[in-house]
Formats: sequence, structure tokens, C-alpha cells
Amino acid sequence: MKVARSTYYSILNHKASSREIENNILKSKIFKVYCDNRKVYGCIKITRILRDDGYPKLSVNRVSRLMKQLGIRSVTIRKFKNFRNKQNEHSELKNLVNQNFSAQKPNQIWLSDITYIHTVKNGWTYLASVLDVCTRKIVGYSYGRKMDRSLVISALTNPNNVILHSDRGSQYTSSEYIAAAVRMGFRLSYSKKGCPFDNAPMESFHSVLKKEEVYLKHYSSFHEANIRLFDYINGFYNRYRIHSAINFLSPIQFENSLFFSYFFSPFCVQIIDYGSC
Repeated sequence: MKVARSTYYSILNHKASSREIENNILKSKIFKVYCDNRKVYGCIKITRILRDDGYPKLSVNRVSRLMKQLGIRSVTIRKFKNFRNKQNEHSELKNLVNQNFSAQKPNQIWLSDITYIHTVKNGWTYLASVLDVCTRKIVGYSYGRKMDRSLVISALTNPNNVILHSDRGSQYTSSEYIAAAVRMGFRLSYSKKGCPFDNAPMESFHSVLKKEEVYLKHYSSFHEANIRLFDYINGFYNRYRIHSAINFLSPIQFENSLFFSYFFSPFCVQIIDYGSC
């Protein structure tokens, strides 16, 4: 094989350096984090998790290099989406959000939208989702075979005085939807005509859902898709999937941290000490 004798014995007698040993340990940890999170995390999120797990100085470049050695990468798939305006202008519908996607606490601003899910047996099906801007949590969703008014209404829950933002699709501008939302105590807000950026976090969630779940599967039926969507939204996204916009926590973890900080803030402790909380 034309290998030099010195090369053969050098490899045969090689002793792993401390760096090589550490890299091998890191590789096993990287692979575990990768597999535990449906293989959808790239080097940035894996690095963040490992930093919290005892490697505070770990760099993204090092994790990227080790992932290449392992032959792994995020399995997400992107598909082109053409934003075409098919909506009528409603001058009386106000935009209360104006791309200000920040909220100090949950249940201040919710976003809603519909996306398409294809199945082999039942053809196109439809998912209406509702997202809390503060926690990035999916607080409600409805999955059905028809993209009608009842789909978007059934996705709503019933907190009080929340801004509910959507695009100007016919489902969201229908009198039935508006009446139901007002009855539940929502203040309605609408994107500008043909502007997906006015609903960007909601668009982002549906994009993530497609790349990390829908495009990786071929749903045989509406029933199978319903189970898989429930598992992704409630079993993975809300509970475990970390999000850069909320300090690399999952929506439920971030929601719990807000609850903890509120009830154990110095102000609240002072009130409790005086017995007037």
C-alpha cells in the first residue's frame, strides 16, 4: 500500500492527547444533544446547550468542526414560499402591533395565522395557530380539512384584553370571527395589505414547523398528521425546543421563569413580609 514503516508504527503506537480525548467526549455529547432534539439543532443551539452543561468556553466553530467530523447537520428543509397578495383592503382594520413584537408578560399580544399541511389520503389540510409574543408559546391551534371561519375561531382560547393580530385573510375578516373574538375579550389587529413581515414571529413558527416536522414526513392521512402535529407542538416545541428570542429557553421554561421572577422578586418578598400580599 506504499505506506512508510515509520508512519505505520507512528499510528500503531499513537497515544491520544488530552485535546483528542476531550474532543471525543464532546463528540458523544454533541451527538446526544443532536439526537435528543429530533436532529433539528445546528451548531449554535448545540453550543448553547453544552455551555450550560459544563463547557462555558466552548466555541461555535469548534462544535461546527466536530459536527462535520461526525457527519451530522440540522435536517431542516427550506422551501420557497411566494407571497402573493390575494386580499382585499379593509381600511377600517387597524394595525395595533406595527411590527413591535415585544411584550413584558404573557397574554398581551397574540399572533394568528393559517398554514397548509399535505396528506396522501386527504389532500390539503389546514392548521390555524395562535402564538404568544412574550413567551413564543403556541397557546392554541386548530387542525382541520377545511380552511374556513370555524377553523380560526376554534383555535382561540379565552383570556381577557389581549391584542389578537392576524393577516387580512377572509377567515380573519369575517363577521363571525370578529364577533367571536370581541365576545372573548380580544382587541383585534391586522397586518398591512400583503405584508408578511407584520406577522413575522407567527410566519417564523410555521416555517420552523415545516422545516423540522412537515417536510421531513409524508403523512398518509389527516389522522396521522393530527397526531404528529400534536406531538411536535405540545410534546417538543412548547416544552423543549429552545428559542434564541427568549434567551435560549423553551416557551414553557421561559413562561415558568417569568412566573418565578414575578412571585420571588424583592418587591413581592417585601409585600409578603408585611403580610399584605
